[in-house]
Amino acid sequence: MNFKLVQSNELIITPTGVAIIGAILNNNTNLLKRLNEFKIPEVLEDPEITNAEILKSYVALLCMGKSDFESIEEYRGNEFFMKALGINKVPSCSTLRQRLDMVKNKWNKIILEENVNLLKEIGVNYTPCYKSYIPLDIDVSPFDNSKTKKEGVSRTYKGCDGFAPIFAYLGDEGYCINMEFREGKVHCQKGTPEFLKQTLLYAKKATQGNILVRLDSGNDSADNIIILHNKETKADFIIKRNLRKEKLEEWLKTAKEKGKCNQPRDGKKVYIGETYLDIKGLENKQRVIFEVTERTIDKKGQVFMFPEVQVDTYWTSLSETPEEVIELYHNHGTSEQFHSEIKTDLDLERLPSGKFDTNSLVLTMGIFAYNILKIIGQESLKVDDAPARKKIKRRRLKTVIKNIITIASKLVKHAGSIKLNFGKCCSWFDTFKRIYYRFAIT
Repeated sequence: MNFKLVQSNELIITPTGVAIIGAILNNNTNLLKRLNEFKIPEVLEDPEITNAEILKSYVALLCMGKSDFESIEEYRGNEFFMKALGINKVPSCSTLRQRLDMVKNKWNKIILEENVNLLKEIGVNYTPCYKSYIPLDIDVSPFDNSKTKKEGVSRTYKGCDGFAPIFAYLGDEGYCINMEFREGKVHCQKGTPEFLKQTLLYAKKATQGNILVRLDSGNDSADNIIILHNKETKADFIIKRNLRKEKLEEWLKTAKEKGKCNQPRDGKKVYIGETYLDIKGLENKQRVIFEVTERTIDKKGQVFMFPEVQVDTYWTSLSETPEEVIELYHNHGTSEQFHSEIKTDLDLERLPSGKFDTNSLVLTMGIFAYNILKIIGQESLKVDDAPARKKIKRRRLKTVIKNIITIASKLVKHAGSIKLNFGKCCSWFDTFKRIYYRFAIT
């Protein structure tokens, strides 16, 4: 059957979820006021488009999975887009780019502070990873920007040309509470003590729970561990150790003396246990968990001429069993999923500007948008009214964008009121309605 295609005068809205984004921005954060108070020398005292309108427009764009500045042109003059966000005018592509270039990274601190305030104001729940421990996963994630001439692009440890920002995620849900944009060539530990201190202050503001910091071996540094012992920034931790020049044979000897042996198959022995080692700058020895594997026969039955030894060790402040500590560290790998959502679902891996400071601001706004979508996704799970019946603990951002943000409706004006009419077959209507009224009514 062939369909006849016509264009009517009806106002059909596809990103109806912008109404929820506007409700969250307007009712749950002081960010807009703070940005409007921020003076930019190149901008008039009473500009045609305010700083808040710039931020609202671009954050809404990011929440739809669009990072290119050119994408804003789709919504210029869009009545619904303006009313949903509470703005008078949508900036053009050039205005958006120019304003962010003027600001550079000077909004970053304000956005990061208000990002934490938003999470606190909304009252998000952070799911513990074990008992009462709320995970704080900190890690670098390379952004591949190969074959570009953007400022700051250089070789990352992953072997691609790009950037190497560091992120901090709180709770099993993965709320992003801090980010620092870095050139690709920067070592993951450079600047991390300062970043860790700021992150812990943000985390303690966001939750009163017991924080468990998890770091990989690239951040095995006495400076980090000392910060985790300081009164102001004290927190429990698991940090994978960097063996550096330590001999594997010595660890095997220690493992045989102090560890518990498990033999999963012939020719393979795994020793798990604990010991205590000194750290420069701390009086007391620190607990170290070890997992040492000795292989004399491979899984195909080939006998080795010399034993093969693999050693994994971890600094920790926890009193849990070695097996529990190792399992808790392995769960640190979940943060890779959160990196993927920022890179792919928000389309932020290949950043839109050629200027380093502008891209730093873009990514900072990106984590604000990321948390808004994360909040919407978690809110959608509180009542079983969504069509998806699969039992899940969190919704991926692309699912939130697809089913809630880009949901379609019809804009209807009648007797001085404005209504959004959803289709009869809209299976996400009940969920959308519940989420919208949760944030729109204060």
